[in-house]
Amino acid sequence: MTTHARKVAQTPAKTDHNCRLTFDDLHKPLDGLTARTAASHCLYCYEAPCIQACPTSIDIPTFIHQIGTGNIDGAARTILSENIMGGTCARACPTEVLCEQACVHNTDHSDPVEIGLLQRYATDHLMDQNGPHPFMRAPDSGRHIAVVGAGPAGLSCAHRAALLGHQVTVYEARPKAGGLNEYGLAAYKMINDFAAREVDFLLGVGGIDIRYGQALGRDITLDDLQAQYDAVFLGVGLGATNALGLDGEDMPGVQDAIQFIENIRQADDPATVPLGNDILVIGGGNTAIDAAVQARKLGAKRVTLAYRRGPDQMGATDFEVDLARKNDVHVMLWTKPKALIGADRLTAVTLEGTRLEKGKLTGTGETIDLPCDHLLKAIGQKLSETTLSGLDIASGKLVSSNLYQTSRPGVFAGGDCIKSGEDLTVQAVEDGKQAALAINLWLASTRETSHG
Repeated sequence: MTTHARKVAQTPAKTDHNCRLTFDDLHKPLDGLTARTAASHCLYCYEAPCIQACPTSIDIPTFIHQIGTGNIDGAARTILSENIMGGTCARACPTEVLCEQACVHNTDHSDPVEIGLLQRYATDHLMDQNGPHPFMRAPDSGRHIAVVGAGPAGLSCAHRAALLGHQVTVYEARPKAGGLNEYGLAAYKMINDFAAREVDFLLGVGGIDIRYGQALGRDITLDDLQAQYDAVFLGVGLGATNALGLDGEDMPGVQDAIQFIENIRQADDPATVPLGNDILVIGGGNTAIDAAVQARKLGAKRVTLAYRRGPDQMGATDFEVDLARKNDVHVMLWTKPKALIGADRLTAVTLEGTRLEKGKLTGTGETIDLPCDHLLKAIGQKLSETTLSGLDIASGKLVSSNLYQTSRPGVFAGGDCIKSGEDLTVQAVEDGKQAALAINLWLASTRETSHG
């Protein structure tokens, strides 16, 4: 039976004070005593499975042992030598399904080592000292690399390339560096402007120049970059947001979840971010959870998250889903939007039940009209192919070799724009690092050829 929408209430009052309280740290950081206690839980395994589960291959038992012995700066260097954005990854990485899930303590049903919190403790300790950069650049190679995109992949590539002695110029379309770390992660995961602080720390190695307001296809082209630089790295991410494909999708009240999160992250006062009372988030990934939880924290009276499949297919981890429920987000599974209701603006959404029939998702025909004055779409992003003409693309990703080289010689890529693993910050950092090493080898081979 179809239920009809009720009248939308007015936006609830919000105060900056309340926003600051609700956007406090998601995880309480460790202090010296609790860090040493947590470190003592590590067994320092031989061929530790946690290292294998980390996309950046951080030597986790070693850095934890260093914390336990009081060598905090040494622990940070161990982390950052493999993952220069270890501070963000310690805050936002789904450790519960990566390194901590692989911890051997899980086999005896005891709690895993708190790897993420320990990693944050070490990296924050080093960064808070505002000392010299912990790594030193190699002698100048005389080669100059262009990086497109100052997100995790681009910055990781730039840092590693600079360490190898190359000059790097980064072209970034936005006014700030950091990519999703700056614009797309929930405010309660990245408090105290941490993304910007991490960028400043990373740039401390030297040899990296960032040019803002420079978009590929608008201000720069691949032809231009290849004419000016010895190699090019593309860390362009995924730009365009997928559409629901419903009539009225452009009406007021319908918004991309990633834009909603960005508005919160970039607002001087989060309380000024426009917000409805009845919010519906469509999607099942971490972005959907981030949007839903932040909407509740900002004061929305009712927040519903609708996902078309079941819990096993959700991109969000169990921890993230539990976080949503603890913040009074109503999670509806096996549900999809069928129609948007409203004249001048959105007032309700017709939702339809779904089920699997012979492996294919189909609607059940059972519907409900859910009051909604603010719908947030979190159904994934796609590659902006128009700016990447001349490069091979397959299944919505740039085609790249195992050495991160695209179909165009001298042009490399990494991060969400290629298919290398899960679309996670930690994977993008690894892509950037490995691509820089591959570029270094390619430059050496081209120099040998040119002088042969």
